[in-house]
Formats: sequence, structure tokens, C-alpha cells
Amino acid sequence: MNLADLATFLGKFFHYFVESLLFHIIPKPKKNVAGEIVLITGAGSGLGRLLALKFVRLGAIVVLWDINQENLAETCRVAKEHSSARVYGYTCDCSKKQEIYKVAKQVKKEVGDVTILINNAGVVTGKQFLETSDEHVGKSFLVNCFSHIWTYIAFLPSMIANNHGHLVCISSAAGQIGMNGLADYSASKFASFGFAESIYFELRHLKKHGIKTTIVCPYFIKTGMFNGCLSKYPTLLPILEPEYAASKIIKAILENQVYLITPKSIAIALVLKQVRGGLLSVVCGQLLKLTVPQEAPAWGSDTFTP
Repeated sequence: MNLADLATFLGKFFHYFVESLLFHIIPKPKKNVAGEIVLITGAGSGLGRLLALKFVRLGAIVVLWDINQENLAETCRVAKEHSSARVYGYTCDCSKKQEIYKVAKQVKKEVGDVTILINNAGVVTGKQFLETSDEHVGKSFLVNCFSHIWTYIAFLPSMIANNHGHLVCISSAAGQIGMNGLADYSASKFASFGFAESIYFELRHLKKHGIKTTIVCPYFIKTGMFNGCLSKYPTLLPILEPEYAASKIIKAILENQVYLITPKSIAIALVLKQVRGGLLSVVCGQLLKLTVPQEAPAWGSDTFTP
């Protein structure tokens, strides 16, 4: 690195550091999403449904995908009750590439180009690794990671052509720190985080500054995926209420926030993970540990009711 490169790096670092401090004092301006076409996967229940309701109230055109037709219809019904905004529902199995491409083509024809893409669909097994079947490991990666890649392939070209859009990845704290009993889930969430972050940097390199990225890494949320689960240290790391998580995500999107890690104690755990050659990662693993009830379903999802 020569002196010119070093000066450029330090200048940018100082600029973004000061900007970050200012926005902790002064409220960051929020963008208007009225008229934007927002596609949410896994919208039939849980977090996906809450995000849909919040976007219709903001005047967005909402496109909802879910594998469960009954749940999807209910989300569409409730969304239409909350707003006069246009709401479209499509049954889609996000573990199947060709189905994603087929439904995406239908959306483009019937609704238009998606401008805000929220990859929310997810599945979890909650078993020790050697007790998890090949099918369930594969499903975790297909839904939690590969579906993100396939939806990007389907919808990113129009965003690039118009230099306008927003890509939202619902990852997880388990995509930052590995967790006992969640090996396949955690690995798939690490992958989705890495993919979304890489595309963010790629778009910056292409100078497509009109396309924003938000990567969400929450601790576990009280939805169908983690019903009955308990945090070992609920004061430090509470299981998040769905309404709280949805509100934080909407705020992050409207403010074009790149990373959302919630609660803040997760960020502290990430720092500790790097200390003493990784020895403190054992402490982090204990801190983030979940208690899973024996009666919990073997397969949970925000795309269908287990």
C-alpha cells in the first residue's frame, strides 16, 4: 500500500466513522418506499407476515411467497385489511431452484420488477449434527442459503439495469457464531451472510450505489422456528419478540443500514470471539446456548407451520 492509498483509506475511514457517530445523535433520514415492489419469502407466518403488514402500511406493493398456501392466503387477507396497497400472493417452495425461477418470471409479468427483495424463508432442525439426516442438512442449505442465490439471479439484473433496489438478507446470530445443536442451521446462515456481504461489495465495486443491502443477524425470535426455546441467560440475551424484531428490520431498511445485529450483546460476543486465540469463543458458545424443549418439533420453519 503506497501513501496515496493509505491516505484514501484513512480519509474514508474517518468520514464513515464521523458519519456513524453523527447518526447516533441525529436521527438518520428514512427513505420513502411507497410504490416500491417488495418481495418477501416465507411470508405465510411469523416475521415474514409482520414485515408484510408493515410494508403495506408504508404504501409499498407487496409480493408474498410461501410454501403453505393456507398461511399465505391468511397473510394476504390480513395485509389487505390493513391497507389499500396492492398485495400479491404466490405459492413457492424456496428449496426448488426451477420453482423460484418460474414464480419469479410470473411476478415480473403480473406485478413488475421487484425493487426490494427480502430473503426471509428459513428452516431449522435443532438436532445434534450426527442425528440430523442428509435430507434435513440439504434442506437447510437449499432454503437458508441457495434460495438467496436463486432469487438474486432472478431479480438482481433489473436492479442493476436501473441502479435501484434493496437486497435484504435475514441471516442470524448463528451465522456469526457457531452454536451447539444447530450445526446445519448455523453453517447455512454463515453461508447466506457471506453471500449477501460479497454481493454488497461487488455492487460497490460496480458503482451501483443505488442498490442498497441490509444484512440482519438477530438472536432467536419467538416464531414457529423456535417455539418453546429458552435462552440460558435471558437478561443478557432474550429471545426476541417478533414485533420488536420486525420493527428493527424495517427501521434498518428505511435507513439503508448495511448490518443489523440485535441485541447489541451479540456484537460484544463477536468481539470476544476473537480474543485469546479463540478461547473465549467457548464462553460465547455457552452464552448463546438455547434450551430446546423435548416436545419441540423436529423440523421448524417460518415458511410453514410445523
